[in-house]
Amino acid sequence: MSKPKVLIFARREEPPEIIQSLEGAGYELAYGDRAWQLPRGSHEQALAAAARDAVALMGTSIRHTPISRRVMEASQRLRIVAKYTVGVDDVDTEAATDLGILVCHSPTEANCFGVSETAVAMMLALLKRVRERDADVRAGKWREPENVATYVGSRVSDGYPGQTIGIVGLGRIGTRVANLLAPWRARIIAYDPYIPPAHFLMHGVTPVDYETLLRESDVVTFHVVLTKETRGMLSEAELKLMKPGAIVLNTARGKVVDEGALARAIEQGRIRGAAIDAFEEEPLPAESPLRGLGDRVLLSPHSASFTEGGELRPGINWATRSVLAALSGKVPDNVYNRDVIGRWKERFGGASVTN
Repeated sequence: MSKPKVLIFARREEPPEIIQSLEGAGYELAYGDRAWQLPRGSHEQALAAAARDAVALMGTSIRHTPISRRVMEASQRLRIVAKYTVGVDDVDTEAATDLGILVCHSPTEANCFGVSETAVAMMLALLKRVRERDADVRAGKWREPENVATYVGSRVSDGYPGQTIGIVGLGRIGTRVANLLAPWRARIIAYDPYIPPAHFLMHGVTPVDYETLLRESDVVTFHVVLTKETRGMLSEAELKLMKPGAIVLNTARGKVVDEGALARAIEQGRIRGAAIDAFEEEPLPAESPLRGLGDRVLLSPHSASFTEGGELRPGINWATRSVLAALSGKVPDNVYNRDVIGRWKERFGGASVTN
């Protein structure tokens, strides 16, 4: 009798002990083609074929060949899709719930808090004119008046109110941003209709509606997952509400922001600038209008969470624990589509695939 199959659909340098733990538990490992992770390709048929009869799917981001309904339907035995990352926008979570499959993600500190720190670093780079001042010195210039910095926090000595930081999405990452900025004495507001009022209060954040956040913020930073609600939530109409001196930070998902509308707003001086780590199409196309905006835009290759000694290793460990739990009949502690848990327990609860 063949061993139950676990498909690692998108590899990311899994350490030997991870492979050994899965094989030692009695599972056969299959591996996805690295071409499935590359842009401008379509490999759904090949991925579905590889997923046939698998009891678990696990891996890192695979946005160009997402885990679709067709892929998950390839196996009647499939129990879990486990991601090494926070985001699950490359998994059809609605289909997974319909099919009774757990989707687990890995919101580790290394990943989430790495993104938070990068967002703050990007904000400071823009407001403090770090790149521009460096370029001035290298070019033989000194204290150019146009490169005056922005003071972030409030000041008691002269009544300066400080900047208003608007956080869109007060989950793990957005909350960490608020915590990092708390000592700066800036005004911090946030929009998140899914977070209880007590959470705002505990972290010194004022809850506001989305339009108010856009109108009042000097910095708007996005920390939301990509859903039908958040797709394109910053477009032409929303940009018209913002202050001319405001900046936009996007370390969430590219499709949250309409890049064309953002580029036009910056080019026309309707907002000051932006820092972007996640793009609508990745890698960023050579013809993207964002590339022609000079120092008004800070660009990063979707690497906000990449930190030395952290990166995805904790996420790989967590995803592996989730797979082993689900395949032994237990519900993991990081289920994203929690609505499926009751049905999943009826199908698989307490039953190991190796029995």
